[in-house]
Amino acid sequence: MNRTARLYALVEELRAAAPRPLTVAALATRFEVSTRTVQRDLQTLMRTGVPLRSVPGRGGGWAVDPSMTLPPIRLTVEEATALTAALALADARTPYAGAARTAAQKIVASMTRPASAAARALAGRIVAVPAPDDRPIRCTVERALDEAMALRLTYTDATGHESDRVVEPAGLLTADGRWYLIAWCRTRRAGRGFRLDRITAAALTGEPASPRDLPALLRGSAAAAAVPPAALASLAPPS
Repeated sequence: MNRTARLYALVEELRAAAPRPLTVAALATRFEVSTRTVQRDLQTLMRTGVPLRSVPGRGGGWAVDPSMTLPPIRLTVEEATALTAALALADARTPYAGAARTAAQKIVASMTRPASAAARALAGRIVAVPAPDDRPIRCTVERALDEAMALRLTYTDATGHESDRVVEPAGLLTADGRWYLIAWCRTRRAGRGFRLDRITAAALTGEPASPRDLPALLRGSAAAAAVPPAALASLAPPS
């Protein structure tokens, strides 16, 4: 059994035993490897986001939260490669890029062997020019969206003019490879779009943001015809 297959099988072994922990020695015997190898594998799984926990004391060992892991995913080779190509677009300027990476690692670890092999093979043949890393600003914007909280921005517009304003996030717009925060601007008393790579500072205000209708904020703008991406149709909440 190669290491990739063993990592996948290790998670499934812990899932099957959950919530009962398994000792490193028991896992080493099960997979016919050394305890040192099992320890190294467990550390690798933890780094990729698998929710493992160590249970100390007599009868302890390692356990996994079955509600936080994925059962085997039977994607076709075409579906696996399509997922890989889509994830390649999530660079440092893409909202939720960090979460996309850990989600991808979990999905690939749960794929059947042909799909996993296809995804990994394609991943080895895709390169990208690194984008500037604006992680602190992006993470603040993500939190404001997730927690429906007003956001204080410092923003530089297309003419180079810098302004400070408090906005109430409504959603995200993607167009021509760029991402925009669509929000109600308290200064302008109207909906506005803020290109994420032009936000130079962002801070949570702690104030709740009022619910805003995204299509209504886009009405009358150049993005008025924007529609949900077809690939997300199955994920969208029912209307």
